[in-house]
Amino acid sequence: MKGYLFTALWGVLVWLFATLFFRFFGEHVLFSPVTDEFIISIVLLLVGTSILLCGVTYVYLLFDKTNNAPLKFGVIGTIIGLALDTFSLSNHYMVFPTLDDSQVIAFTAWMSFAYALYLFIPLLFNRKMRSI
Repeated sequence: MKGYLFTALWGVLVWLFATLFFRFFGEHVLFSPVTDEFIISIVLLLVGTSILLCGVTYVYLLFDKTNNAPLKFGVIGTIIGLALDTFSLSNHYMVFPTLDDSQVIAFTAWMSFAYALYLFIPLLFNRKMRSI
């Protein structure tokens, strides 16, 4: 159970970083889904998210040397993040006060794909570790 608590803490930190990023910069990087800027911004955000998740997964693995540690990180982090995002989206007017409704939809689109990456990137790390 102790190992899961450590992993959950990392999940909370990843969620907190992402939430604070969009709280402070969301109005500048999120655009209405019906605009051309939306596609460009979502692609750039997802590329950045992928790079950051690779880095965070790598750093996490410096601390957790257990079998299937990347999978544990991805699954526990996704569970924690989705649970916390349920509340942040339900209270988006308080959590993201500067975003209009279309930007909240853009955030939700980014978030959905980001959680897929949160599962996929650790899976790739796990496969890489097994092949070494």
